[in-house]
Amino acid sequence: MRDSLRRKIMEVCDRKIAQKGPDVGLSFYAFFANRNDDPGLLMEAASWWIKTHQLDHFEKAVKIRDMVERGH
Repeated sequence: MRDSLRRKIMEVCDRKIAQKGPDVGLSFYAFFANRNDDPGLLMEAASWWIKTHQLDHFEKAVKIRDMVERGH
């Protein structure tokens, strides 16, 4: 996963956790604007989420943040 996507995931997870608490869930769509201008990056996130880790549509933000921090 490219560094810019890692940073974006961490930023979004941290913001969502700060706003809504540690039980907040999100999908990989949370890392993108409603109008996606970078389909390659969206597919990279989707592949990481769905193909590589076989995550559910919604996962806890703390789980995703921890996975990204550990380099998974």
